[in-house]
Amino acid sequence: MKKIVQIQNLGMKYQSLNGEINALTKINLDIHEGEFVSIVGPSGCGKSTLLSIISGLIKPTEGRVLVDGETVSGTSRKIGYMLQKDHLFEWRTIQGNIRLGLEIQKNITPDTKAYMEHLLQTYGLFEFRHKYPSQLSGGMRQRAALIRTLVTNPQILLLDEAFSALDYQTRLAVNEDIYSIIKKENKTAIMVTHDIAESISMADRVVVLSRRPGTIKEIYSIEIDIEERTPLSSREAPEFQFYFQEIWKELDVHV
Repeated sequence: MKKIVQIQNLGMKYQSLNGEINALTKINLDIHEGEFVSIVGPSGCGKSTLLSIISGLIKPTEGRVLVDGETVSGTSRKIGYMLQKDHLFEWRTIQGNIRLGLEIQKNITPDTKAYMEHLLQTYGLFEFRHKYPSQLSGGMRQRAALIRTLVTNPQILLLDEAFSALDYQTRLAVNEDIYSIIKKENKTAIMVTHDIAESISMADRVVVLSRRPGTIKEIYSIEIDIEERTPLSSREAPEFQFYFQEIWKELDVHV
């Protein structure tokens, strides 16, 4: 399978009031097209910094990232980013929020408008397109935020604690929604989360980072023997508890 993201000997240092901080060191990782990869690690180990480097928002001090064979040197239309908060504009309708990225790219065409309508129809927001964010549930807002990211048709989705603001029950439902949408749209996803269960239930592989300076301590290939895998069905599989205990042990050493 094609390597869509290649992280090569990546390191990141930055200056703070207390001097130089070594955030990441010697990160090497290949991510394949269509793969869902979760990144977990202790607080402050550089998980979000790693996503910012992949997205091109910040430049590493060592090494490089390649996306689709090209060195990342800035932001790219190939990458979509979902943050912890949905960042929907309350004064815009849901449709207005979803078309925002297309407006910024100056890419409002009959084709992109048709694709936007397709996404709204397919993922249950078409009848709410003229509503405002305050009129939607937390789960629906996150779905709208994902569609806003998808409508620009990126190859790769970066999810930075994208569900952590939701209550537990809503979060489980949104995990199901987002996983289904990502798989149906055949996107590559990289998700940062502090939730071990979430990382296992959604990912093909879980990457465990060490305490700062963050480096890859272990990578787990998640192999769950069920006919139709979803986040909820994964949590009920016998293998789930094994992976949870193994990853917990890896993280506990560094807490």
